[in-house]
Amino acid sequence: MRTASDDRSVHRAEIKRLLASDPAKAEALARDVLRENPDEPDALLMLAIALRKKGATNSARTVLEGLVDAQPQMAPVHYELGLVLATAGDNRGATASLRRAVDLDPGFARAWHALGDQLTRMHSKGAEAAYAGHFYASVGDPRLREAMTAYREDRMDEAERLLLTCLESDPARVNALKLLGEIALRGNRPAHAENFFKRCVELAPDFAAARFRYATVLMTQNKLQDAIDQIDLLLVRDTADPYHRNLKAAALIRMSAFAEAAAEYEILLKEFPNQPGAWLAYGHALKAMGRREQCIAAYRTAMRLLPGLGDAYWSLANLKVFRFSDAEVDAMRAQLARADLKGENRGRFHFTLGKALEDLGQYAQSFAHYRRGNELIRAVIAYDPDETTQQVRRAKVLYTRAFFAGRAGSGCPAADPIFVVGMPRSGSTLIEQILASHSAVEGTTELRAMPYLAGRLGGKTRPGDAAPLYPGIIGTLDAAALKSLGEEYLWRARQHRRLGRPLFIDKMPGNFAHIGLIRLILPNARIIDVRRHPLACCLSNFKQHFGNGQLFSYGLGDLGRAYFDYVELMAHFDAALPGKIHRVFYEDLVAEPEKEVRALLDHIGLPFEDACLRFHENKRVVRSASAEQVRLPLFTDALDHWRYYEPWLQPLKSALGFVLEKYPAVPEFYSRLRATLDCPTNWDGEQRWSGRSVRMDTAPAIAR
Repeated sequence: MRTASDDRSVHRAEIKRLLASDPAKAEALARDVLRENPDEPDALLMLAIALRKKGATNSARTVLEGLVDAQPQMAPVHYELGLVLATAGDNRGATASLRRAVDLDPGFARAWHALGDQLTRMHSKGAEAAYAGHFYASVGDPRLREAMTAYREDRMDEAERLLLTCLESDPARVNALKLLGEIALRGNRPAHAENFFKRCVELAPDFAAARFRYATVLMTQNKLQDAIDQIDLLLVRDTADPYHRNLKAAALIRMSAFAEAAAEYEILLKEFPNQPGAWLAYGHALKAMGRREQCIAAYRTAMRLLPGLGDAYWSLANLKVFRFSDAEVDAMRAQLARADLKGENRGRFHFTLGKALEDLGQYAQSFAHYRRGNELIRAVIAYDPDETTQQVRRAKVLYTRAFFAGRAGSGCPAADPIFVVGMPRSGSTLIEQILASHSAVEGTTELRAMPYLAGRLGGKTRPGDAAPLYPGIIGTLDAAALKSLGEEYLWRARQHRRLGRPLFIDKMPGNFAHIGLIRLILPNARIIDVRRHPLACCLSNFKQHFGNGQLFSYGLGDLGRAYFDYVELMAHFDAALPGKIHRVFYEDLVAEPEKEVRALLDHIGLPFEDACLRFHENKRVVRSASAEQVRLPLFTDALDHWRYYEPWLQPLKSALGFVLEKYPAVPEFYSRLRATLDCPTNWDGEQRWSGRSVRMDTAPAIAR
């Protein structure tokens, strides 16, 4: 005779079956079970899962929070709550719930993997340990568990030896291959990691975790289309997976395929409309395409869903032409009144309120917020200005006229690239927009290809690494290697070119540090240096919260030193490569646009076109912080805007020294090594001289 317990077991089995294919029916059946027994934990959990899969995030959260109170020891409940909170954009809550799940059940493999994904999205420490926990919970082979134990205890050589031993007896052990890929990543060997992950998915096409890692390592190497191809295979397997679709959209954005990325976010947000992070990323794609009103609406949706999301407020401020309402200013002040608002997120609110008060003409209060925002960010980043200065020293020693003359004729002869370099916020996006309005030139974006090549040659990859081999290693490269690097750069840039025009722009400002490399591997490339008044440029950087990079921008002293280093290095290249670098001063461009544009085009070898003066009519995609500004005609109002903040700029002026005094003239630097202003260095044999830290074997840097 069938019992009520038997019926409930049948219902539970049917609900579990339906969860994968028809969550709406699973929900209905779960509710039927709960009518007879409203407190049945398994039925409540399956109801929550069905609601999550339907996209009813808030309803699922309500069920799970009640279930956590009633059944605090059920690891699957904490796991599901973690997934729901992640979907709702509550990253801290999601992390806490997933950690609780694995604390309760260390063998809960899916929870470990979800925790790894969550920490990866947050760029937080611990992701590798979580993925290691997933691996350990997933395998039963004692040898693999021993290897995983060594991996978790940071005994990488031993872990690698154990795994290779496993593969000797069974070359198809995909778990061993995947862990070898993780070890390669830990050792900063992405090409090796790629090979291991690739072999994993060849042997086990349904190994989703390995394919996801394969896609991410392809992205880190800028193999974006290959990464998208792998993500598409994951989406065939599970079209509703938000993490996979989000990764695909991120790859498309990296490719400057913003329309395609926006379409992916639209699919994602239709399924998961309560995800503030996705709304934020969607807004970024819309901004790049110039769809301002839709972009603002997307950012405001993210703000509404998660009022403590400083990134959403800053993204509105970063439009530059947006003005906050009084209610929004009050909302920002309310967020800053929260004691639990910490770190970089608090910093973003300070940056945003600084911009809002600047627009209201309240400059003293505005600067106070900018300063506090910078202090908060500076406290959590690792930046050593002495390293930048030493990089300039190494470049000046290596890149002499004789060095370049001895390698004449080397490199790839292609003349496609136009490198626009300089300090950030100098007007480089404006120059890009002007050039991209010419019929022969395509604008791309700030390409990562040249920094990637420099890093691969031997640059520092993490703070605290040993002194880099770059740029000195370039002196060991023969003509074939230089040509190969030039060809590789063009291959990496090609995926960003869509219009078939003969020339393209790479607007990565920091490429001024790689001019020597550029000249050697692409000797026919054009180089444009864009320069802006030191106080205007550095203050604009100080007011800007960059999404990544530009670590020098979070202190006035650091900014002054970085600008000084930039000017010194460019002066050196002016002497070592006479006539090869064309300089545009932003103030001259604003004062006499046609004259400056004609000179710019003459240097590139292009005929003048009126469209270059009507650059603001160009509807092309623009990614930088100046995206909205370059869609407006030139204006002179902002040239002296820095003067409103002059009372607080003395640390910047002191760090700039004679570079500020001489502007716009380009100083000549007598000394091969320059003094670093009021900042100690680690160089041997240094002494204090007139407030500067200098080497005893060199004269202090002076200008003439």
